[in-house]
Amino acid sequence: MLSSLHTAPVGELEAEDMNKIFPKGQNDCIAAGTKALPGGEAGCGPLCCSRRGACLSAFLLLLLATLAALIALVTTRGLPSRTPGAQACTTLTNRTGFLCRDQRSCIPASGVCDGVRTCTHGEDEDESLCRDVPHSLPRFLVAHCGDPASWIYSDQKCDGTNNCGDCSDEESPVTVCPPCGPGWWRCPSTVFIYCGCIPRRLCRDRVQHCSDWSDEYACPGP
Repeated sequence: MLSSLHTAPVGELEAEDMNKIFPKGQNDCIAAGTKALPGGEAGCGPLCCSRRGACLSAFLLLLLATLAALIALVTTRGLPSRTPGAQACTTLTNRTGFLCRDQRSCIPASGVCDGVRTCTHGEDEDESLCRDVPHSLPRFLVAHCGDPASWIYSDQKCDGTNNCGDCSDEESPVTVCPPCGPGWWRCPSTVFIYCGCIPRRLCRDRVQHCSDWSDEYACPGP
């Protein structure tokens, strides 16, 4: 009767015992030859924490350290500059200007990078703007002269003054300006500082400012 009993091989019995202890599909790390850690968690990698609480604590400590470093950086060096997003504005004299960080103050374009901090926070003299003038300036602050190597601030164009030195900032074809304003007299100027117009205050002062002498004989004066 004993001979009729089926005896399973020893290897199969050991496999069945292992499956009971570690059901298939629930402990792949053990099957791969890794060690089980206390608490029922498999050690599937060298960086895996033995307990989830330890991982969370480490993450929170890292986050706090990062925040502390950022606070220290802002305290010592101040807020990051906003000049890369510089905005244009129109001054009270209807000229191109630079809008300060307070979003209220509009300073003339020629007041940027002139060595004087005009904006409350000094962003008009910021390093990012002034490190390589005119290349570091926003396009709206720069106007080019007839000579490609020469430039002026945009608010100096069509202001009646020969800022480029060749009148290209006041006359065509480089620049198209409106006619002389009410305080100016149109004539070919003999004075280097002016181009096609002279201030009316110079009329009838017994000094020639126009090549045709119209400032002394035709200009009605101020």
